[in-house]
Amino acid sequence: MDYSIYFNKAQKATRTMVGLDKGTINVVLDDVAQALVSNTNSILAENEKDLAKMSADDPKYDRLKLSLQRIKDIAADVKNIIQLNSPVGEILSEKTLENQLQIQKVRVPLGVVGVIYEARPNVTVDVFSLCFKTGNVAVLKGGSDAEFSNLAIANVIHDVLAKHQINADVLTLLPADRAATEALLNARGFVDVLIPRGSQSLITYVREHSKIPVIETGAGIVHTYFDESGDLEKGKQILFNAKTRRVSVCNSLDCVLINQNRLADLNELLAPLAGGDVELYADAKSYETLKSSYPSALLSHATPEHFGTEFLSLKLAVKIVDDLDEALNHIAEYSSKHSEAIISENADHIMRFLNQVDAAAVYANASTGFTDGAQFGLGAEIGISTQKLHARGPMGLEELTSYKWVIRGNGQVRK
Repeated sequence: MDYSIYFNKAQKATRTMVGLDKGTINVVLDDVAQALVSNTNSILAENEKDLAKMSADDPKYDRLKLSLQRIKDIAADVKNIIQLNSPVGEILSEKTLENQLQIQKVRVPLGVVGVIYEARPNVTVDVFSLCFKTGNVAVLKGGSDAEFSNLAIANVIHDVLAKHQINADVLTLLPADRAATEALLNARGFVDVLIPRGSQSLITYVREHSKIPVIETGAGIVHTYFDESGDLEKGKQILFNAKTRRVSVCNSLDCVLINQNRLADLNELLAPLAGGDVELYADAKSYETLKSSYPSALLSHATPEHFGTEFLSLKLAVKIVDDLDEALNHIAEYSSKHSEAIISENADHIMRFLNQVDAAAVYANASTGFTDGAQFGLGAEIGISTQKLHARGPMGLEELTSYKWVIRGNGQVRK
């Protein structure tokens, strides 16, 4: 198959986006939100076809699964995006030179945004909505695990675009086969930026093989450090929420570090996790303390590979550390630079942690489950970047823009 046809059409569709005013964009997005809900039954029927191909024990199963409430939540995210101001056209800076040249730095769309993702049908809506709001064209390559779900959602969006007589190529959903992935990785000159969303292996593969610029949305190997001064009640709630709220997402807790001076509180601190069927991989010190109270079926000795693992399931590594310094060193060694947290009442320790931990999102006395575009007031997210160039953390509307220089003169020539 000649995939360049898709990419050429997408490139040409950028002209369509330039011609759309912000009012029209919002009307279309509102219709998309309504259409998703009104087509819930057909979307869920297609989603069931995908679910039937996957084991319920697969960590990706929860990400793949749609429901009436999840579709309503996806539509609500679209509505949230409508309420946000588009950054396109914003003047970032301006000045007039001595020769009277007027120079402005103005936000503009990136152009054609490619996204490769796995079993996450909500990404189809999120990426389209954020790209459409910012005047970008979206080229999506979903995985075969979500093939029917993605196609059903894309068809709903295309029906809305047709209703408004807007070029359907502003959203391109590529076939789910591997050849389409390879073609997209090589779409230099057609696609301006490529964003992978999924497992670390997918992200690594895209980074190593893409011939176009890549924004990494890395895996989440997430830690929370319970300091010597940590509040026990806060700690119980935060750790339980960070681990169990939704285990298949990248902001889910993977490792808890506990100050050795709080060993006496360890059983109570982690007791709620037993009620959530969380399996603990405990180091030697924590195992000796926990074995008297934590369910034996859920408690195992930690091995080196348990530290630095993104579990994406009801599993959690536990390690006792001497002090804040050891916690910081452990995080520096094993972190994926996604989200890291401290539970502490010591202002100096909190400040050191927030300043020294190198991650896209750092927390004090709160669950890492908040690392999310919608939670950060971005409406939705295109992904959570763990790199430092261009964008970092949850990527919303601003992160889908670049800028250009606009110069106005009156006959000036350079000597």
